[in-house]
Amino acid sequence: MSLHDEAVLVLKAYESNGAQEELRRTYLDHLSAHEDGMWKACEAGHLTASALVVDPERGRVLLTLHKKLGMWLQMGGHCEPGDATVAGAALREATEESGIPGLTLLPGGPVRLDRHPIPAPCHWHLDVQYAALAPAGAVEAISEESLDLRWFAYDEVASVADTSVVLLLEDTRARLRQL
Repeated sequence: MSLHDEAVLVLKAYESNGAQEELRRTYLDHLSAHEDGMWKACEAGHLTASALVVDPERGRVLLTLHKKLGMWLQMGGHCEPGDATVAGAALREATEESGIPGLTLLPGGPVRLDRHPIPAPCHWHLDVQYAALAPAGAVEAISEESLDLRWFAYDEVASVADTSVVLLLEDTRARLRQL
Protein backbone atom coordinates (compact mmCIF):
# COMPACT_ATOMS: atom_id res chain seq x y z
CA MET A 1 0.00 0.00 0.00
CA SER A 2 1.35 3.43 -0.86
CA LEU A 3 1.79 6.15 1.75
CA HIS A 4 -0.84 8.16 -0.14
CA ASP A 5 -3.39 5.33 0.18
CA GLU A 6 -2.51 4.77 3.82
CA ALA A 7 -3.02 8.50 4.54
CA VAL A 8 -6.46 8.35 2.94
CA LEU A 9 -7.39 5.43 5.24
CA VAL A 10 -6.06 7.29 8.31
CA LEU A 11 -8.04 10.40 7.43
CA LYS A 12 -11.22 8.43 6.71
CA ALA A 13 -10.93 6.84 10.17
CA TYR A 14 -10.10 10.11 11.95
CA GLU A 15 -12.93 11.04 14.30
CA SER A 16 -13.65 14.73 13.95
CA ASN A 17 -16.29 17.38 14.33
CA GLY A 18 -16.68 21.07 13.55
CA ALA A 19 -13.56 22.70 12.11
CA GLN A 20 -11.64 19.42 12.35
CA GLU A 21 -14.27 17.73 10.15
CA GLU A 22 -13.91 20.51 7.58
CA LEU A 23 -10.13 20.03 7.62
CA ARG A 24 -10.48 16.26 7.31
CA ARG A 25 -12.56 16.75 4.17
CA THR A 26 -10.05 19.31 2.83
CA TYR A 27 -7.21 16.81 3.33
CA LEU A 28 -9.15 14.01 1.63
CA ASP A 29 -10.12 16.29 -1.27
CA HIS A 30 -6.48 17.34 -1.62
CA LEU A 31 -5.27 13.74 -1.77
CA SER A 32 -8.01 12.87 -4.24
CA ALA A 33 -6.91 15.71 -6.53
CA HIS A 34 -3.15 15.28 -6.07
CA GLU A 35 -1.52 11.88 -6.38
CA ASP A 36 1.71 13.63 -5.26
CA GLY A 37 -0.04 15.30 -2.28
CA MET A 38 2.18 13.52 0.24
CA TRP A 39 5.38 15.05 -1.07
CA LYS A 40 7.14 18.38 -0.67
CA ALA A 41 7.26 18.75 -4.47
CA CYS A 42 3.46 19.14 -4.66
CA GLU A 43 3.10 22.89 -5.24
CA ALA A 44 -0.59 22.92 -4.27
CA GLY A 45 0.48 21.85 -0.77
CA HIS A 46 1.31 18.56 0.88
CA LEU A 47 0.69 16.48 3.97
CA THR A 48 3.22 16.67 6.78
CA ALA A 49 3.44 14.63 9.97
CA SER A 50 4.22 15.87 13.46
CA ALA A 51 4.14 14.72 17.06
CA LEU A 52 3.97 16.59 20.34
CA VAL A 53 6.43 14.89 22.71
CA VAL A 54 4.83 14.65 26.15
CA ASP A 55 6.01 13.50 29.56
CA PRO A 56 2.71 12.97 31.41
CA GLU A 57 4.51 11.85 34.60
CA ARG A 58 6.04 15.32 34.93
CA GLY A 59 3.28 17.30 33.22
CA ARG A 60 5.49 18.71 30.47
CA VAL A 61 6.06 18.82 26.73
CA LEU A 62 9.23 19.06 24.67
CA LEU A 63 9.18 21.81 22.04
CA THR A 64 11.72 22.71 19.40
CA LEU A 65 12.70 26.24 18.49
CA HIS A 66 12.31 25.89 14.73
CA LYS A 67 15.39 27.05 12.86
CA LYS A 68 13.59 28.68 9.92
CA LEU A 69 10.49 29.98 11.69
CA GLY A 70 11.97 31.00 15.05
CA MET A 71 8.89 29.58 16.82
CA TRP A 72 8.43 26.95 19.53
CA LEU A 73 6.69 24.02 17.85
CA GLN A 74 6.10 20.29 18.14
CA MET A 75 8.49 18.00 16.27
CA GLY A 76 7.55 17.30 12.68
CA GLY A 77 8.20 17.60 9.01
CA HIS A 78 7.86 16.16 5.55
CA CYS A 79 7.06 12.60 4.69
CA GLU A 80 9.91 10.68 3.07
CA PRO A 81 9.87 7.85 0.50
CA GLY A 82 10.86 5.31 3.18
CA ASP A 83 7.85 6.14 5.38
CA ALA A 84 5.25 3.35 5.27
CA THR A 85 2.66 5.24 7.35
CA VAL A 86 1.83 8.78 8.37
CA ALA A 87 2.17 7.73 12.02
CA GLY A 88 5.59 6.28 11.22
CA ALA A 89 6.62 9.58 9.61
CA ALA A 90 5.48 11.49 12.72
CA LEU A 91 7.37 9.12 15.02
CA ARG A 92 10.50 9.30 12.84
CA GLU A 93 10.41 13.11 12.86
CA ALA A 94 9.84 13.24 16.63
CA THR A 95 12.72 10.84 17.27
CA GLU A 96 15.10 12.63 14.89
CA GLU A 97 14.32 16.12 16.16
CA SER A 98 14.14 15.29 19.88
CA GLY A 99 17.05 12.86 19.96
CA ILE A 100 14.98 10.66 22.29
CA PRO A 101 14.98 6.93 21.49
CA GLY A 102 12.00 4.85 22.56
CA LEU A 103 9.21 7.35 21.92
CA THR A 104 5.81 5.73 21.44
CA LEU A 105 2.77 7.29 19.84
CA LEU A 106 -0.30 7.84 21.95
CA PRO A 107 -2.90 5.25 20.87
CA GLY A 108 -5.92 6.27 18.84
CA GLY A 109 -4.39 7.76 15.71
CA PRO A 110 -3.94 11.45 14.97
CA VAL A 111 -4.78 13.91 17.75
CA ARG A 112 -5.48 16.90 15.47
CA LEU A 113 -5.19 18.28 11.97
CA ASP A 114 -3.69 21.70 11.27
CA ARG A 115 -3.51 23.48 7.90
CA HIS A 116 -1.09 26.40 7.69
CA PRO A 117 0.32 28.49 4.86
CA ILE A 118 3.95 28.25 3.80
CA PRO A 119 5.96 30.31 1.30
CA ALA A 120 5.77 29.57 -2.43
CA PRO A 121 6.30 27.52 -4.47
CA CYS A 122 4.33 25.22 -2.15
CA HIS A 123 1.43 26.95 -0.51
CA TRP A 124 0.10 24.75 2.30
CA HIS A 125 1.18 22.25 4.92
CA LEU A 126 -1.63 19.88 5.79
CA ASP A 127 -0.25 18.62 9.08
CA VAL A 128 -1.41 15.34 10.61
CA GLN A 129 -0.60 15.74 14.30
CA TYR A 130 0.09 12.94 16.77
CA ALA A 131 1.36 12.84 20.35
CA ALA A 132 4.42 10.84 21.40
CA LEU A 133 5.06 9.62 24.93
CA ALA A 134 8.58 10.11 26.23
CA PRO A 135 10.03 7.11 28.08
CA ALA A 136 11.03 7.48 31.74
CA GLY A 137 14.30 9.35 32.12
CA ALA A 138 14.24 10.65 28.54
CA VAL A 139 17.10 12.97 27.66
CA GLU A 140 16.73 15.18 24.61
CA ALA A 141 19.50 15.97 22.11
CA ILE A 142 19.28 18.95 19.79
CA SER A 143 19.34 18.27 16.03
CA GLU A 144 20.55 20.43 13.17
CA GLU A 145 16.92 21.38 12.45
CA SER A 146 16.49 23.19 15.76
CA LEU A 147 17.90 26.25 17.40
CA ASP A 148 16.94 24.85 20.81
CA LEU A 149 14.94 22.13 22.56
CA ARG A 150 13.22 22.76 25.85
CA TRP A 151 10.75 21.10 28.18
CA PHE A 152 7.80 23.29 29.14
CA ALA A 153 5.24 22.66 31.85
CA TYR A 154 1.74 22.29 30.40
CA ASP A 155 0.72 25.69 31.79
CA GLU A 156 3.72 27.43 30.18
CA VAL A 157 2.97 26.40 26.60
CA ALA A 158 0.43 29.15 25.88
CA SER A 159 3.03 31.79 26.75
CA VAL A 160 5.65 30.50 24.28
CA ALA A 161 3.81 28.73 21.44
CA ASP A 162 1.10 29.62 18.95
CA THR A 163 -2.54 28.55 19.05
CA SER A 164 -1.98 25.40 16.99
CA VAL A 165 0.44 24.01 19.59
CA VAL A 166 -1.86 25.01 22.47
CA LEU A 167 -4.80 23.21 20.82
CA LEU A 168 -2.65 20.15 20.14
CA LEU A 169 -1.64 20.07 23.81
CA GLU A 170 -5.26 20.46 24.97
CA ASP A 171 -6.44 17.60 22.78
CA THR A 172 -3.45 15.46 23.79
CA ARG A 173 -4.23 15.99 27.47
CA ALA A 174 -7.87 15.09 26.85
CA ARG A 175 -6.80 11.87 25.16
CA LEU A 176 -4.38 11.08 28.04
CA ARG A 177 -7.28 11.41 30.51
CA GLN A 178 -9.19 8.77 28.52
CA LEU A 179 -6.43 6.18 28.93
